[in-house]
Amino acid sequence: MTTLSDRILSHMLGGLTRDFGQPGIVWQAGVLLGTLALAWLLARWLRRLLDLRRQTRYQTLRFGAESLNKAFFPLLGGVFVLIAQAIAEQFMDTSLLDLALVPLFGIGLIYLVFFIARRVFGAHGETHAWLSLVEKLVSLVVWAGMVFTVMGIQDDVLAWMGSVKFRIANTHLTLLSLLNGVLWVCVTMIVAMWLGATFEERLIRSRSLDANLKVVLARVGRALFMLAAVLISLSLVGIDITVLGVFGGALGVGLGFGLQKIASNYVSGFIILIDRSLRIGDTINVSGLQGMVTQIRTRYTVVRGLDGNETLIPNEKLITDVVQNQSSYLTRGYAKAAVQVAYTSDVEQAMALLVEATQGVSRVLQEPVPTPYLASFGPDGINLELGFWIEDAATGTASVRSAVNRNIWRLFVEHGISIPYAQREVRIVGSASDMLPQAVTMTGHAANKSAPPPDAPPEPVAR
Repeated sequence: MTTLSDRILSHMLGGLTRDFGQPGIVWQAGVLLGTLALAWLLARWLRRLLDLRRQTRYQTLRFGAESLNKAFFPLLGGVFVLIAQAIAEQFMDTSLLDLALVPLFGIGLIYLVFFIARRVFGAHGETHAWLSLVEKLVSLVVWAGMVFTVMGIQDDVLAWMGSVKFRIANTHLTLLSLLNGVLWVCVTMIVAMWLGATFEERLIRSRSLDANLKVVLARVGRALFMLAAVLISLSLVGIDITVLGVFGGALGVGLGFGLQKIASNYVSGFIILIDRSLRIGDTINVSGLQGMVTQIRTRYTVVRGLDGNETLIPNEKLITDVVQNQSSYLTRGYAKAAVQVAYTSDVEQAMALLVEATQGVSRVLQEPVPTPYLASFGPDGINLELGFWIEDAATGTASVRSAVNRNIWRLFVEHGISIPYAQREVRIVGSASDMLPQAVTMTGHAANKSAPPPDAPPEPVAR
């Protein structure tokens, strides 16, 4: 009866032990070193070539490039050793080359999976929480497979996993079939996510497509890749995909009741992106909230207000409510400055000074020309208005209007244009027989004076 130790020694390790000390082992070592040196030179050339292309064109591929560079040498070495082994086995034993193939392809596979995982879970150079778990799990599985292969017990491990049976609902499964299904699902999903990320990067680099159309195509592409991955993985596992019809019916009922708002937001998000009513960078005003659109997500839109705070607005609200897009056609805005002058002032000079007050103020446009108006005749003075246009009004107009008002005040003081105080008439009626009704007219100038002592006689007031 063959024991496990005899089987291990009769496999790769046993063949290497038998060939050790034979003249053929020297030739195998020479062939191995030669193929590895050739693989190292070719891998170095490929790394330089791809690094140059990443610097000039593929900026988004830098994250994860280190893993891809590390995968070149073992994979190329494995290919060259495999070719050398196929040629050398016609003349001598190739136990050393057979043994070298296992770690070369195994380590190359680990780094290749690392590269794909970092492209999937590391968008724009930011690591995802799943990245570390995927890398550790892949390393553990591949190293375990290499050890079992070198020891020659991989068939025994697979047979034991196939003998472990259990039941889920009405389905009879084995540990081997379950792990095989999980593996295929993970592989197809990761490949789909990788293809989706690559597809999105190519769309972003395109200069002929609109920004909103890029987002729509990227999200639709990701969804189609994920759907295809689910269908393929279920078929590979052996699950009848017709059961998805029942799930689709239940999902439709759920959307009709509990998920109606969520579904509406998702549909509204695609409508916004397709009809291009809003774009990233537009300044909008919705329900009193004014700000710049920074992101258009599938369920909500991120608007950064003028105070710097970001607000998440459901996409349905942007479809059903009135939205003012202040960046669609004009980036300028119209503003007014109102002022009152005394009736004794030179109105024409005052209107000329209003136009002069806009000179030198940042963001005030001189074309169209700022225009003064005589708005109305008030009880205390003449009401004047100054209309002018402000560049990039969506970023705020308060500071510009303040600068114009300060210039108006300075110019009026320099040229003797007075801004009247409000006038009020106060009648004091006394009950004493020696006091007659007197009317007192107080102007702003008189009101600012200190009050007379109580025993001082009243001053006569001209009527």
